[in-house]
Amino acid sequence: MDLRTRALGAGLLAAAALVALGAVPAHATGGPGAGGALPVAPTPEKAAAAPRTLDTVARFFARDDAASARAAASPRIEGASVPVRLLSPDFVAGKPGAPVARVEFHASKAVAADGRTASLWSVRGPGGGWQVVNIATGDDEVRYTAQGLRLLPGGTVFREPQIDAWYVQKGAKVLPLDEDAVRAVGRNGTSLDAYRVRVTKAYGDKLPGSAYARRGAAGGYDTGAHAPVAAPAASAHDEPAVTAAAAGGAGALLALALAGGAAVRRRTR
Repeated sequence: MDLRTRALGAGLLAAAALVALGAVPAHATGGPGAGGALPVAPTPEKAAAAPRTLDTVARFFARDDAASARAAASPRIEGASVPVRLLSPDFVAGKPGAPVARVEFHASKAVAADGRTASLWSVRGPGGGWQVVNIATGDDEVRYTAQGLRLLPGGTVFREPQIDAWYVQKGAKVLPLDEDAVRAVGRNGTSLDAYRVRVTKAYGDKLPGSAYARRGAAGGYDTGAHAPVAAPAASAHDEPAVTAAAAGGAGALLALALAGGAAVRRRTR
């Protein structure tokens, strides 16, 4: 991957990370008129497997060259979708009883004919149906969820998006699932209380209502020029709390027929 692609990917990751904590609003990168929204379905699996969604996924896999286009023919959805939890701003703020993470979307794994993978992010809309709103390279969401539940059955797998770290938590224990998490909490993990201290120190001044949030800055990316899209509040049933991925740098986006406000993010690894 060239340095320009890495830089663009890192910019998107930083912006999306701070949106997840509520420090900045999620921003639209296109409207429903640009190709039309993807199908709404009763489950995230059906939304991911809809023919029009798979056609969009095929074009996502085929974006590089003719050889990629041939290898991308007839992508398939593999396995069930998984709920994807991100570090909760309520936990960072020290709200009593707040879980360490909350569900932001569901992810389905798509596989191209040549074995490449992508993650399809689905959220529940106002009418109750599910819709794919984002495509990201790789299968991190499904893979780390499975890995975490093998390590701590019944635990909560979550991502700290600010440093792209994956963990599993159960009771008072927080264990790392990738090298970013190992660097943050050590190979043997940490306690839930110690983890809260760490993230509060790192992000406590960037929560909604903070001076950082009011400035509209995210990791050095000025987001004030874009029109904000309000994200619905998380429900009591732990449903997704956002409807669009944030983007910082339109050059990294792929013009696909996704739902309004969806961004296509290339992972940095």
